[in-house]
Amino acid sequence: MLERGTPYPLGATFDGDGVNFALFSENATAVELCLFDDAGLIETSRLPMLEFSHGIWHGYLPDAKPGLVYGYRVSGLYSPHAGQRFNPKKVLLDPYAKAVVGQFVDSPLYQGYRSDNHDLSCPEDNTSVALKGKVVSEPYDWADDEAPKVPWSKTIIYEAHVRGLTALHPEIPVEIRGTYAGLVHPVMLAHYKKLGITAIELLPVHFHLDEPRLLQLGLQNYWGYNSINFFAPEASYWSQRAGTTPLSEFRDMVKALHGAGLEVILDVVFNHTAEQDQIGPTLSFRGIDNASYYVLNPGQPALYENWTGCGNVLNVSHPRVLQMVMDSLRYWVNECHVDGFRFDLAPIAGRLDGRFTPQAPFFAAIAQDPQLSQVKMIAEPWDIGSGGYQVGHFPLGWAEWNDQYRDVMRKFWLHDGVNRALFARRFAASSDIFHKQRRAPKSSINFITAHDGFNLRDLVSYNRKHNLANKEHNRDGHGHNLSWNCGIEGPSHDEGVLLLRLRATKALLATLLLSQGTPMLLAGDELGHTQQGNNNAYCQNNEITWLNWSQANQELIDYVAALTQIRRECSVLQNSRWWTGVPDEDEILDVEWLNPSGAPLHSYDWEDAGGRALMVCLAKNLLILMNASAHQVHFHLPEGAWLMRLASTGDGQSDFSGKDCRVAARSVTILQRDLNQNQG
Repeated sequence: MLERGTPYPLGATFDGDGVNFALFSENATAVELCLFDDAGLIETSRLPMLEFSHGIWHGYLPDAKPGLVYGYRVSGLYSPHAGQRFNPKKVLLDPYAKAVVGQFVDSPLYQGYRSDNHDLSCPEDNTSVALKGKVVSEPYDWADDEAPKVPWSKTIIYEAHVRGLTALHPEIPVEIRGTYAGLVHPVMLAHYKKLGITAIELLPVHFHLDEPRLLQLGLQNYWGYNSINFFAPEASYWSQRAGTTPLSEFRDMVKALHGAGLEVILDVVFNHTAEQDQIGPTLSFRGIDNASYYVLNPGQPALYENWTGCGNVLNVSHPRVLQMVMDSLRYWVNECHVDGFRFDLAPIAGRLDGRFTPQAPFFAAIAQDPQLSQVKMIAEPWDIGSGGYQVGHFPLGWAEWNDQYRDVMRKFWLHDGVNRALFARRFAASSDIFHKQRRAPKSSINFITAHDGFNLRDLVSYNRKHNLANKEHNRDGHGHNLSWNCGIEGPSHDEGVLLLRLRATKALLATLLLSQGTPMLLAGDELGHTQQGNNNAYCQNNEITWLNWSQANQELIDYVAALTQIRRECSVLQNSRWWTGVPDEDEILDVEWLNPSGAPLHSYDWEDAGGRALMVCLAKNLLILMNASAHQVHFHLPEGAWLMRLASTGDGQSDFSGKDCRVAARSVTILQRDLNQNQG
């Protein structure tokens, strides 16, 4: 028998003598706690939860221990047209489970409805395939672990996938490749240090599932944007070494990264769940309280709103769902010491009555939270619902992925139609978007590539997407990539094509790492990794996405390292102030925009769409010569003595004489003022 227990905290909590169970379901008529054998295959007990407080069912099980496998059966109205889908024949996963037992398979037993009549509940029991929770109590010795607390102005983000980052690394032991442990192997820590990054942003590590459609095709959801639980770490990234658990290995990873001075940012998916649309599987939320956890279509409650494109929308404006999101975030900060979050399809969390608003309950909850308000918060500022594009409209303190930066820089270097004025606005942290909202330059997360779309090598190697491996007849993935194959589609041995690709690659990297704002580098771009033209590799858990370290381009690695070093040394890229172009008290201009003759840009220079070359002088010390044209450009340098710091390539198209500099097509040359000579 269950004792009374308490409604808080939610989930399964071990207190040293037993376990308290608490589950939110305001519309259920009855809840049973189900206990299972260690493998989660045999149901050993069903215990009615008789206590109901504030919409929470609760009970206390004396003498229960960590490791206990459990689930819930929840009774109530089964009426999809009324928004309710209760079915006590289905064992349900606790939304607060800290570990998940079981393997999702493509089985009709997950259906909560009858296949011949969706208005009737399915009478078949799903115990044999249901996902269950496991009671977790894992004290951890953090010793002297400290959050690096890197200021935004000094932050350089490295977006990576736990498995893909090290799955093919020849210097990492086979047993930990592609795992939390592999990510912090000494060879990887040395690589991060050389690159000069300050934060690793990990694609989702919450427990996720493969969609039934992918299973039928023999594919997997590699990216992980299909969460079914927001507390349990993804177990497939665990090495399974003796004496470790997914949670302990994740914590070890965070601790090691902190020891190397690196922050950990998690990509989180609080916009939908793996239960998909109205004919999707009943795994957890749908069977616990469908009408509370999901946004239902107002006119047809049997259907879900689909602002995510994934079949359903998590109802974050509901107080209890919002509480779950906040509890999850606090869990990863308090118990796992992560340093920030990137929110997938973030406008979903900011919708109130279907419309986005910076005053949404979610933003208010974050702003008033003494812990969460102090960690890094990054928005992917769009979803596919009405009014879903919200770049620049998130609250103070938030940073946002800036796709306008991405698109302008791709056009500038690989196409045309971008004048110097538009280039400068994006280079200067998109002040037209963020400054007018009283946001800081840090708000612009600048990126050229990300996990979604072409990576950098493919961006300069393909004009078209090549997604046949996804088994959707190349229909998936974005068609507007602003890429350029430099003359030949795909792999090439043509020396001229390869040189042009190298120049364009380095020019894009230099632009990214020397722009004002917060740069984000995609893991593998520094290696020259290719995804063979696949711009939607979400289902490719294989060599298409796994980084091929044996073919790493050392020249590119060194180039990125040199750029991050330059960024660290440049004062106006290390502060949090907007550039003004006005001399300070020492008569130093934070930025000067010059034409190739060395003169300040005039109005006609700014608006000339054919003007593909300019110089940017930062703090009177760093001179960046940019030539996005198809021809060599002769630059006359500003007054003073200049030294070569970094060139895109060392080919004969570029030449530096000290007073003048010829810059090859599609390339960047970086000079630095010779202070010794000037002082002499």
